[in-house]
Amino acid sequence: MTRNPNRRLLALALAAALAPAAGSTAWAQTADPFALPGQDAAATAGSFVVGDIRIDGLQRISAGTVFTYLPVERGDTMDSARAGEAIRALYKTGFFEDVRLDRQGDILVVTVAERPAINKLTLSGNKDIKTEDLLKGLKEAGLAEGDTFDRLALDRVTQELTRQYNNRGKYNVEITPTVSRLDRNRVDVTIAIKEGKAAKIRHINLIGNEKFGDEEILAGWESREHNWLSWYRRDDQYSREKLSGDLEKLNSWYLDRGYVDVSIDSTQVAISPDRQDMFITAGVTEGDQYKVSSVQVSGDTVLPKEQIERLVLVKPEQIFSRRLLEISSDAIVATLSNVGYAFAQVNPIPDVDRENKTVAINMQVVPGPRVNVRRIVLRGNTRTSDEVIRREMRQFEGSWYSQAAIDRSKIRLQQLGYFETVDVETQPVPGSNDEVDVVFNVKETTSGSFVFGLGYSQLSGLTTQIQLSQTNFLGSGNRVSVQAQRNDYLQRYDFSFVNPYFTDSGVSLGYNLWWREWDYSDFNTAQYSSTSGAGQVVLGLPITETDTVTAMLGIDSNEILTYRGSTPESLIDYIDALGRRTFHSWRAEIGWGRNSLDSYLTPTRGMQQRIWLEATLPGSTVEFYKLNYNISKFWPLSRHFVLNTRAELGYGDSYGDAVSRHLCTTSTGDACNPSAPDYLRTITADGLPFFENFYAGGVRSVRGFTDNTLGPRDTALGSSYQQSIGGAFKTIGSLEMYFPTLLDTPAARVSAFVDVGNVYKDYDSWDAKELRASTGVALMWRSPMGPISISYAFPIKKEDGDELERLQFTFGGTF
Repeated sequence: MTRNPNRRLLALALAAALAPAAGSTAWAQTADPFALPGQDAAATAGSFVVGDIRIDGLQRISAGTVFTYLPVERGDTMDSARAGEAIRALYKTGFFEDVRLDRQGDILVVTVAERPAINKLTLSGNKDIKTEDLLKGLKEAGLAEGDTFDRLALDRVTQELTRQYNNRGKYNVEITPTVSRLDRNRVDVTIAIKEGKAAKIRHINLIGNEKFGDEEILAGWESREHNWLSWYRRDDQYSREKLSGDLEKLNSWYLDRGYVDVSIDSTQVAISPDRQDMFITAGVTEGDQYKVSSVQVSGDTVLPKEQIERLVLVKPEQIFSRRLLEISSDAIVATLSNVGYAFAQVNPIPDVDRENKTVAINMQVVPGPRVNVRRIVLRGNTRTSDEVIRREMRQFEGSWYSQAAIDRSKIRLQQLGYFETVDVETQPVPGSNDEVDVVFNVKETTSGSFVFGLGYSQLSGLTTQIQLSQTNFLGSGNRVSVQAQRNDYLQRYDFSFVNPYFTDSGVSLGYNLWWREWDYSDFNTAQYSSTSGAGQVVLGLPITETDTVTAMLGIDSNEILTYRGSTPESLIDYIDALGRRTFHSWRAEIGWGRNSLDSYLTPTRGMQQRIWLEATLPGSTVEFYKLNYNISKFWPLSRHFVLNTRAELGYGDSYGDAVSRHLCTTSTGDACNPSAPDYLRTITADGLPFFENFYAGGVRSVRGFTDNTLGPRDTALGSSYQQSIGGAFKTIGSLEMYFPTLLDTPAARVSAFVDVGNVYKDYDSWDAKELRASTGVALMWRSPMGPISISYAFPIKKEDGDELERLQFTFGGTF
């Protein structure tokens, strides 16, 4: 318990008078507290000369520390005033809970009782406030493991925690601190928290609103009355800060609609006796609606005045709107900041004519000094090299400040996918009013993945898989991926490398190498197998900030193995018509892409689209082409809700001549006598090769349907089992709404979606009636163990024979 030092001085004097130590002389045994027995008080004048100082009672604190704070040294004259000063100085250190001064001859004896040290600090029961945030706050308040324990500090912390929980609407919170004494003058401090349930807002009542209804005004409030979605949105939980923001919204609501004289007269918050229900009442006086009489721009506009005036959205005869004023001011500030005026200000000065109910507005422009960027400072990039970040900068050191260039630099860093967050701050240079440093604070995220798998089944035998990918290899910004997988039905070895800055201008160069043995029946497609290998060179050329042209040239070989009685007959006919099973190709690709997304990991606005043409060159075994188009656009509907519209189109065909052959086979597929016309038939190899077909269904296209099972099907000779063979024309569309998550992290997103799509034999076979559709919910989470995508879908348009799979997920490991 902390004691008042002045009262302590009195208590010490009384104790010294009543209980002198054996063999010593205490303070108050004579008229002079420091006089020896029989000594004349007048002669000593209430003092003695300190010949030596002894410290008693120390355990953890060294005597040197005490001497550092003690304002008395050998040879000093000690009296009552100096004693009080010494005691106050030692108490002020916070190290001691008891201090006593005694005298033995000319020795000043300082007896102290140390405050205990905090051995362990434990928190329990806290869910609404993170433990790390609480520990940080406790440390700032003087409570941390290893620190000296202060009961007063613990009491203050208890009161502050109670206040914070009350502000979050939890009025039944119970905070119980426990202090356990240990040996060696130590204590364990435990703070047990019973948060209880947050009080729910049962009713919000607005008084005085005659022009607008309650429902219309309250639509934008964060505080809501208890409703059926409150369990998810938690908008019915009372918070003082949230209510303050809502009252500001109420004021803005009227100001944005011309009610200049609006005032919020009163706010009352009532709580039920059981502290579970909240009732909010706000009184408002609306006043009259005002119009804009005139608008002018004044001050130093820097740029031509006409250019600045075009940015002003407020016009005469309009209903006054503070929001339009703010948008106009922000537009002018942004324009000036792009030409170096980083501290530009626009002060809208209204002249209110209450008699005529009009407002004249003067937009006063104060540009401030033109600012130069001295340095660009990077912080937080522990793995990523500075060069990788600096090459994305569009704001340069030594150039004029440009807010647009800084914003674009931030977006380019977010698009890399290396960072979970990117924050920018502008710091003025001390002693200079025309220079700033621009600081980019990044928080790195996992940019690689490592997957290792080992298993056994009767179907595929022993399976091993190793996959290693890194989009920011060794912090260089290069992308490297290596994969090896092997079992009885599959062998796969892949390697890819991309240097996104092969040249300083941003030209990228990459290489792909692979060798694979596939049994496609394992992928829900037709039963055939292939052995393929390829080598490719990929080039990327940026043409604008958002647009890139890509080109690829490669050579590949693909051997197809079919099995009569297992492989669909149409696929066997294609192989037989060509008279070969090995296909060699020179393959080329040209594409264009545009990316204006604001983030690679969790975009909220912008568009990403790509169109590319892939074709085998003349002289290849099969001459064909494939045209693909993907687009994804994000629409921010509000601060919390984002809509994603997505579409995929794919079309392929051959451009060479069709190949036909006449075959004579029996009903079992065996060769027959050509003179038997009943078994003579013509087979043709035309169109897109079946091993290049598009597929649909699954977590990456139409969720709720099994992977690769939508589209055309065929049967093997002598079998009725329908096998998916894909098609040459693909159409996929999706609407997906992203919601705020219960997990307090930007790495997680919850969504509701509607997927539509299918695959068709060719373009002429397209039929809207054959489209499949599903709806459901999904969770995307960049967990510490890797990216996880989980969806649960309900097919809303399906046909008999469709293979359904409502719960689908993908996951991987990260490092």
